[in-house]
Amino acid sequence: MFVKVASVHNRGTCALPVMIRLQKFLALEGRHKALLLKAWCLLGWYRAAILLTSLKNLTAALQHNAGTVAAAPLTPAQRKEAATIGWLVAAAARVTPWQSRCLVQVLVVQRLLAKRGIPGQFYLGVRRGEEPALAPAGLAAHAWLQCDNAIVNGAAGREEFAVVSTFSWRAAHE
Repeated sequence: MFVKVASVHNRGTCALPVMIRLQKFLALEGRHKALLLKAWCLLGWYRAAILLTSLKNLTAALQHNAGTVAAAPLTPAQRKEAATIGWLVAAAARVTPWQSRCLVQVLVVQRLLAKRGIPGQFYLGVRRGEEPALAPAGLAAHAWLQCDNAIVNGAAGREEFAVVSTFSWRAAHE
């Protein structure tokens, strides 16, 4: 595909972002490219699953807790892998044509971590919504995922939410 130089400088065109994203993707190491593509597909699968079934069904294999739980310690390699997976899922979520918000991302990260035998937990929190347009029911919800003592997905704004449920899993492979 031929892209005129003038179009690269035009802020109205989407050629530059696509080219930059492609360059960033090509710069990833092979296993990260594969994981990013897998995450993108899983984001679509979990988005559809959230629309078609209940959260109870999606989390049936996880341990449900009413509040926070103690984090299982990880090895340095597991911590690094968890952070990488969290980052790759968030990156994939930014380029999906469907909504891939916090809950969808957390479910994908959880699945990828569990497949690798990395334990963790994810939290569901709520807060009163200040803006009715953003939270018509008067409540806003957020999900975030923690491994060891690090938040690997959904960290932004989590302090504003009160934890209402926690779902955890141990190091056993699925």
